[in-house]
Amino acid sequence: MFAGEAIVTVDDKGRLAIPVAFRDQVMGECGGRLMLTYNPYEVDCLSLYPLADWETLRGQLMAMKQASSGNRRARAKLIGGSALMELDAAGRILLPASHRITARIERKAVLVGMGNKLDLWNEQAHLAQAREVIREEDMTDELRELDF
Repeated sequence: MFAGEAIVTVDDKGRLAIPVAFRDQVMGECGGRLMLTYNPYEVDCLSLYPLADWETLRGQLMAMKQASSGNRRARAKLIGGSALMELDAAGRILLPASHRITARIERKAVLVGMGNKLDLWNEQAHLAQAREVIREEDMTDELRELDF
C-alpha cells in the first residue's frame, strides 16, 4: 500500500527517479512495472498503477457500455492515455512528453502514495490542493464516519 509524499525532480529527458520508499514497493509488488495514465478527477495530475490493479481497472472500463459519453471519455482518458513504465537500473521511469505537457509536470513534481496507486502532481497544483480544506458540502456520509 502506497502512502506518503515526496518532491521529485524530472530531468531534461523526462526521467523521474522513484523515491526509494516507493521503489522498494514497486519492485516487490509489480517487478518494477507501472501503468501511467491521466487522473480523471484532478487537473495537472497523472496516476501510476501497479499492473495487477491496472488490469482490474482496465477490465472494469472495458465492460462499461460505450453508449454513454462519460464512459467513452473515461475510457479514452484512462486507457487511451495509458503508457507502460518500467524502472531502469537507476530506479527511474521515462515520462512521455505528451503526459508531461498535459499535466504540466515540470522540473519539480510531487509523488503521492494513494493506497493502491501513486499520483504524480504538478508541484503548484499539489500545493494548492494540499492547502484546501474539505468543506462541509463536500463531506460524504463515509467521511463523516471517520474519526480524524
